[in-house]
Amino acid sequence: MLLDGERTSGGDIRAQNVTAAMAIANIVKTSLGPVGLDKMLVDEIGDVTITNDGATILQLLDIEHPAAKVLVELAQLQDSEVGDGTTSVVIIAAELLKRAQNLVRNNIHPTVVMAGFRTAVKEAVKFIKSNLVLQADTLGRDNLINACKTSMSSKILGPESNFFSEMAVNAITSVKVEKDGKARYPLSNVHILKCHGQSSLDSELVNGFALNCVKAAQGMPTVVKDAKIACLDFNLQKHRMQTGVQIVVTDTKQVEEIRQREMDITKEKIQKILNAGARVILTTKGIDDLCMKYFVEAGAMAVRRVKPQDMKKIAKACGATVVVTMADMENEGNETFEEGWLGSAEQVSEERVGDGELIYFRGTSAGRACTIVLRGANEFMLDEMDRALHDSLCVVKRMLESNSLVPGGGAVETALSIYLEGLATSMGSREQLAVAEFAQALLVIPRTLSVNAAQDATDLVAKLRAYHHSAQTDPSKSNHKLYGLDLTNGKVRDNLAAGVVEPAISKIKSLRFATEAAVSILRIDDFVRLNAHEEQQQ
Repeated sequence: MLLDGERTSGGDIRAQNVTAAMAIANIVKTSLGPVGLDKMLVDEIGDVTITNDGATILQLLDIEHPAAKVLVELAQLQDSEVGDGTTSVVIIAAELLKRAQNLVRNNIHPTVVMAGFRTAVKEAVKFIKSNLVLQADTLGRDNLINACKTSMSSKILGPESNFFSEMAVNAITSVKVEKDGKARYPLSNVHILKCHGQSSLDSELVNGFALNCVKAAQGMPTVVKDAKIACLDFNLQKHRMQTGVQIVVTDTKQVEEIRQREMDITKEKIQKILNAGARVILTTKGIDDLCMKYFVEAGAMAVRRVKPQDMKKIAKACGATVVVTMADMENEGNETFEEGWLGSAEQVSEERVGDGELIYFRGTSAGRACTIVLRGANEFMLDEMDRALHDSLCVVKRMLESNSLVPGGGAVETALSIYLEGLATSMGSREQLAVAEFAQALLVIPRTLSVNAAQDATDLVAKLRAYHHSAQTDPSKSNHKLYGLDLTNGKVRDNLAAGVVEPAISKIKSLRFATEAAVSILRIDDFVRLNAHEEQQQ
């Protein structure tokens, strides 16, 4: 059979895949750690993004190689599942692939390597859970703040991490809800708004929901207390007869009567909304001048062009129903607006922030919501602050929900490396080699952290390994398992005491995801690319 395309098999395709994965990892490698550097990305229309968030960098790259795309999806998966650790998961996956490729070159079958990696990750997760995990609730609120600071240390918010970590912890703890006897912290209830002007330290946490919109007309009230809120998803404008309808008019007065009736239909529609008790009306579409007049006369606040995703959040927080149509299903041709569709809040007010106004919903009835209003010098800075804060909020959420943390600064990876090396020597099968390589691959994290901090990586990693070896062999030195890197001073220290902590779930998921990605790329031994066919002209 002739193939209309090209085929690459065996070692060649494996080498290509590993090269592509290493190229991706090298792009994000320098952005890891508290002194990681930023990347500037410019797209085809000239939009600039400055960031060191692994998932964002890889998402913005235009990647063609199919194996490299697996790593991009891997970073996005880590971002959606955990929120932080996107850079490290890509670096670990690429290092595993590189080491697997060396084993395959030395005539170890890929199946043996994959089995070894799977054994290693299973044992690694077991070791983290039994030996390295600490209970978050026994250690108190300080550790939530420390986890935030650890997450922010590599981001733009690093220098102001004291201020922003307090804000992030307050935001997440304020939206706590009980579900099936368990505490949940829905991230969607924390709304982040970006406003130009002032310094980042002028950012504030608002107890309630803030909307980046203004009231539709000047004559409307600025503050509405004990507000009943209507959430609409249709246009509020003068009723017009449908196109294609023909009316034969015998008298000019009848034309005026038709116009008047159109206005009356509009008035009746708005009156039904107001009669239900609505004093704040939000719509995702437009409001024309005629409708505005009725709202102003009734002393109601109307807001138009609300983003659909914001509308859903407000409706959820206020206990409102997003109304798509007022058509009465029972009485055909009639319209109705029920009181049960309204939500409520203690106060809705329009307040000036920076160059514009925001509408604040305080004391929402159905769900607790809060808004972080970020201030900053320019658009790039605000976007990066938003990304950094999102990661930190995810870290606090994960730590509260899983109630487990581990020391940071390369401590977990080094402890696992020592443990897996010992495990490999006790194994009597060929998989021993793959487990030993897995152990070595994990050291890429402390090594990269040291290099990025301009420290002597060889010296620091050797010292750290010595500490973790003593922790696993000498019971009197078991607290050495908490030791990690102090990248500012180029030393090894107790990172739990120093406040460098991370959620345990972040480490466990990143190990599992990285191994799965490496194994799925390693399984490939044939690559077929078909030639594109142009459709024949008729």
